[in-house]
Amino acid sequence: MATEINKKFIQNIEQLIKANDENALMLLLTEEHPADIAEIIDILNLNDATYLFKLLDSEQTAEALMEIDEDDREKILQNLSAEEIADEIDELETDDAADIIAELPQERKKEVISEIEDVDHAKDIVDLLQYDEGTAGSLMAKELVKVKETWGIPTCVKKMRSQAQEVTRVHSIYVVDGDNILKGRLSLKDLLVASENSHISDIYIPKVDSVNVNDPVEDVVRIMQKYDLEAIPVVDDANNLQGRITIDDIVDVIKEEAEKDYQMAAGITDDVEADDSILELSKARLPWLVLGLLGGLGAASIMGGFENALIKFPELFFFTPLIAAMAGNVGVQSSAIIVQGLANDNIKGSMFNRMLKEIGLSLVNGIILAGLIFVFGMILNYDINISITIAISLIIVIIIAALVGTFVPLILDKKGIDPAVATGPFITTSNDIFGIFIFFYIAKLILGF
Repeated sequence: MATEINKKFIQNIEQLIKANDENALMLLLTEEHPADIAEIIDILNLNDATYLFKLLDSEQTAEALMEIDEDDREKILQNLSAEEIADEIDELETDDAADIIAELPQERKKEVISEIEDVDHAKDIVDLLQYDEGTAGSLMAKELVKVKETWGIPTCVKKMRSQAQEVTRVHSIYVVDGDNILKGRLSLKDLLVASENSHISDIYIPKVDSVNVNDPVEDVVRIMQKYDLEAIPVVDDANNLQGRITIDDIVDVIKEEAEKDYQMAAGITDDVEADDSILELSKARLPWLVLGLLGGLGAASIMGGFENALIKFPELFFFTPLIAAMAGNVGVQSSAIIVQGLANDNIKGSMFNRMLKEIGLSLVNGIILAGLIFVFGMILNYDINISITIAISLIIVIIIAALVGTFVPLILDKKGIDPAVATGPFITTSNDIFGIFIFFYIAKLILGF
């Protein structure tokens, strides 16, 4: 049964810490899930959180360490000795351990690694730290279950039992040759029903999906999503089995990418949270606000060039926000669909066909919306030429905004720039300017000012 982490529960823990009642705290928290421990530590002040962290067993706190907010984790680690951090690292699988150590200052890393009791564990962590961030190698864990194709069934079972002790959850069994070259995978069912006289070479499945240590994490995500994999082996350039990536790591990557894209779409350049300092939040938001300001000045400048038209046809002024808003909305809709398609790797077909599709879709939507505007103008007794100007402008603005929203993300992606940039203020601001310019230019052609 899940514990309810409410105000009363936290107050009770704070009182027990103040009273230095270790026995009561251990009785209260020993059976708690690491995720609940992490939530409690996040709520407590730094001194109380550190006290609790040192009190509880490393088997419990090591898992909680991965769930704690990154800023809070950094502060807690600063209050722990290298030996205490190493005790936590010993309880973690290599991928999580490497993530924790990567956050430490360089000198601190060396101290902690030197304190890790399991030498092989330490070597595996050091190996993982060599890979560039954002690659499959940086995401993988060294712990896995692998068997040699030459082994008999009894030997295989014995070796698997030994290896499984180091693995939290066994997703797959991989088959290698004498040189550690990945050959395939082993079905547990096939292993259980096989004759004791059989060899792994007789029953393993040669087909196995894998990724290279240098593959981008985005490629790993696509492969695991496409084939519904719970885990995938990681190999080097010589096809030597190096580790495995599990679905929980992929979920974390997807979550981080989604948060990043959401913030970029909202016009926030850096990874920030609500409780960050005013300076950090300002640095993240200000660049796009400056862009919006420049865009607004550009739009105002365009309108200033048509001052006489606004005096002669004041109705145009009332529809300027509508044109700008429609351009921005259509652009964001189109770019959001393309960015999502790029993320899921389902953007197919030629650019020309996509352009025709966008023009067709925009034309249909534009004509319907323009028709509504025309009817609205007739109801308000606007001059027929004013209604025609607004309707035609709306159709053209929608088409251009859709094309900009479609092709800017595609071009950014080809240039190696995150296309999520195109879903926020960049598209909105640029389409606002285009929309206003087109509106007044068409008005000048039709109304003749």
